[in-house]
Amino acid sequence: MSIDVGARLKEVRLQKSLSQRELAKRAGVTNSTISLIEQNRVSPSVSSLKKVLDGIPMQLQEFFSLNVPEKKQVFYPADELPDLGHGEISLHLVGHNYPNRTLSLLRETYPPGSDTGSEMLTHEGQEAGVVIRGSIELTVDGESRLLGPGDAYFFDSSLAHRFKNSGDETCEIVSANNPPSI
Repeated sequence: MSIDVGARLKEVRLQKSLSQRELAKRAGVTNSTISLIEQNRVSPSVSSLKKVLDGIPMQLQEFFSLNVPEKKQVFYPADELPDLGHGEISLHLVGHNYPNRTLSLLRETYPPGSDTGSEMLTHEGQEAGVVIRGSIELTVDGESRLLGPGDAYFFDSSLAHRFKNSGDETCEIVSANNPPSI
């Protein structure tokens, strides 16, 4: 299941009675950035989308779970996991509609050459993950490490971090973060 980020951003902006110009001013981005995202002419990185949503203000989790009926579902077929990723990166969220969810569990996929963007990510909480397939270069607080199958990580998400697949094979990671940032 894929989410139309552009249409959702426009819907949220209009619900909050904000013009593109006002949202851009609040978020510290250009008016054309908001326009391009809403037209799906650019796919924002997670950090860029978070910056835009801070201008509303709204958390990523709230943005991606809007109008999703809550239910205590136990099993989640692969084709029902919403993809919250951007560009080539897939971030499939488990339990998107679970009431009062206190963590995010993701199946992440990074094709060769993909990364989370030139801006380092930071957000509240902690995150951890295990590389299932391929390899990923993870940079946390200025320290980088190449992780392969079976390797894992755990860090405070307030530390600047970035994921990059510089290998020639798709990388798959199962990760969790708490509190849920997505």
